[in-house]
Amino acid sequence: MEWTADVSAGDWLRERIDDPWTWTMHDVVPRGFEAYARVFHPASITELPGERLPSIEEWNASDPDETARLVDRLVDRRLTWSEAAGIFGTVFHPLAQWAALTRATNTGNTIATSDGRWVDPPLEGELASDLLAALASILAQHTTTPDDGVVALWEGHGALLGHMGAGPSRAFFQMGDPADPVLAHHNQMLGTSVKDAWNNVFRKESWQEGILPREVSEGRRLELPGRGHVLFRGGVSELARPDWFLDVPWRDRPAEEHGFEPSALSPSIVWPDDRAWVLVSEVDFDSTVIGGSRELIAALIAASGLEALEIREGAALTSDSDEVNR
Repeated sequence: MEWTADVSAGDWLRERIDDPWTWTMHDVVPRGFEAYARVFHPASITELPGERLPSIEEWNASDPDETARLVDRLVDRRLTWSEAAGIFGTVFHPLAQWAALTRATNTGNTIATSDGRWVDPPLEGELASDLLAALASILAQHTTTPDDGVVALWEGHGALLGHMGAGPSRAFFQMGDPADPVLAHHNQMLGTSVKDAWNNVFRKESWQEGILPREVSEGRRLELPGRGHVLFRGGVSELARPDWFLDVPWRDRPAEEHGFEPSALSPSIVWPDDRAWVLVSEVDFDSTVIGGSRELIAALIAASGLEALEIREGAALTSDSDEVNR
C-alpha cells in the first residue's frame, strides 16, 4: 500500500455525497448503491465474577488498596448492541443510537448497570483491527478488483500528520517507578510543555513529525464536504489479514518506540477500483456503513462475529434519530 497524491480517484465520492449536508448518512456515505448495511462497533462491559461492582462514584471514593485488589479480578469483554439492549430494557434496531439504547445522559461516560456491571460506549470512527479484517475478507469476495483500490484516512486524526508548530502533536508520559528521578524529570518536562501556554507563544516554530512522513503531511488531500483525507493506493485484500496493521504506511511506529503494541488507525473510507462497494467509518459515527450489492449486504448481515443490519438509503444516524427508544 502506498500514498498517492492523485486525489482525483475520489472525485466520484464527491458527486454522490450530499453538499450541503442534509443530516442523513449521505453527508459522508455515497448515494446510489443497491443496499446499505450498518456494522455496529462493539461496546465493552466490565464484570467482577461472583460480586457486584460498586458504582463509579463509590469506586472513585474507595481505598486505593481495595480498588487495587479488585482490579486484578476484573473481566472485560466486548458487548454487542443487542446485548446492551437486553441489559437496559430497550430495542435493538437498524437506526438505534447508543444514548437512547442505554438511557445514557452522556454517551462518552461509563454506565453502571443495575446488576453491578460497567458498560463503556463503542469507539467512534474506529473499527477494531480484527473486525476490520473480518469485514475486509467479505468485501474482497464482492469485487472484481480485490487487490486494487483506494484507502482514505481522515486528516484530523491526532498525530497522523506532521505540522509546523512550537510543540509536538502528542506527548508520551512514561509509566514506571515514580521514585525514579530520570522518569520523574521526563514527565515533569512533558507536563510543563503541555501546560505552559505563555512561553509557547515565544517559541520558534519548527516541523513537528507525525506518524506519516513530511512529504505526505504536506501533500494533497481528497477534500469532501467538511472532511479532508489522505489517500493510499491498495486493495482491500491487504486489510483482510489479521495483522494488516503491520504493513500499512500509517503504522504507529512512534507509539511502539514508547512501548505500545503495534497498531494503526482503521481506514475512514475504502473502495475498490470497480466501485462495487464503499466502506465508510465516519469519525463521528459509532458504526461503519457499507454500500454495495444486495448480495454483499446479505453476506455482512449473516457473518458471524459482526453485528450488522440493513439500513435504507437516506437513513439518518444522528443522535436524535432513534425514534424507537426515544
